[in-house]
Amino acid sequence: MTETEPGSENEKTGTFVVTHAEDESAVVRDVDTAQIHTLGSNPGLDANDVLEATVAPEPPLEVTWQVVEVAERRRVELVDSDLSPTKHAAELAADAETGDLIQEERAGTGEIHVFRVPAEEVEAAARDVLEDEETIARAARLDAVRVEVRRTTALDTVDDGVLSVRYLPD
Repeated sequence: MTETEPGSENEKTGTFVVTHAEDESAVVRDVDTAQIHTLGSNPGLDANDVLEATVAPEPPLEVTWQVVEVAERRRVELVDSDLSPTKHAAELAADAETGDLIQEERAGTGEIHVFRVPAEEVEAAARDVLEDEETIARAARLDAVRVEVRRTTALDTVDDGVLSVRYLPD
């Protein structure tokens, strides 16, 4: 195998989420293709970092990857909010069937995802969203740096639960 030259056909440029980071290595996931790349070293990356970058296989075996260039680096903050969904989110959920997902673009950038779930499953659904690495990948695709999860509580007067996931630019 030959050494990877800059601009090589083996290079991949895109948006990557750091799914795992240790002192000696890191794992990045392409947010568009879901392809995983294990880095042979960690150039100071932390889990949940989002990179607009170019990666290439490390010579000579090309089993691990290296970061060739970073055009942009940002961090996605996951917020488990104690706020209830907005009135608008509750209105969106009111017209949905239980289990349905409603997606709506925000003014400017970002999106709001609203789920109607059985009231007893709201907490588990919120945990699932916060723990799912796809939440970070979706935020990266939407250029969001903050993901805020809101949900109805026992104090809210609704039959079904409402889970609101807000992908925010800042």
